[in-house]
Amino acid sequence: MRLAEIDAPERRQPFGTRSRQSLGELCHEKRAEVRVVDVDRYKRVVGRVSCEGVDANAAQVRRGLAWVYDRYAKDENLYRLQDEARSAGRGLWSDRDPVAPWEWRRRP
Repeated sequence: MRLAEIDAPERRQPFGTRSRQSLGELCHEKRAEVRVVDVDRYKRVVGRVSCEGVDANAAQVRRGLAWVYDRYAKDENLYRLQDEARSAGRGLWSDRDPVAPWEWRRRP
């Protein structure tokens, strides 16, 4: 499964582990609702996830632990949350030169 409209750091990328931990804190062993948006080319469900009423997609962006994925984003509120996280230097935005995951994946 992929969270719709956002892209989190890769495991070996700075903040990758912290991003996964954060998502676990939000959703592990909690009632989750998934609003399916798409199925990607790898046959993974792409959706908006709510864990006990908390929008996990938005929470990850608010915490500075995921980027808004411009290519797929439709929720304008996510950009506001990302701007706030960047201004506050939260999560990956505390890095001097954060690299988006889609750029990280293209590195040799």
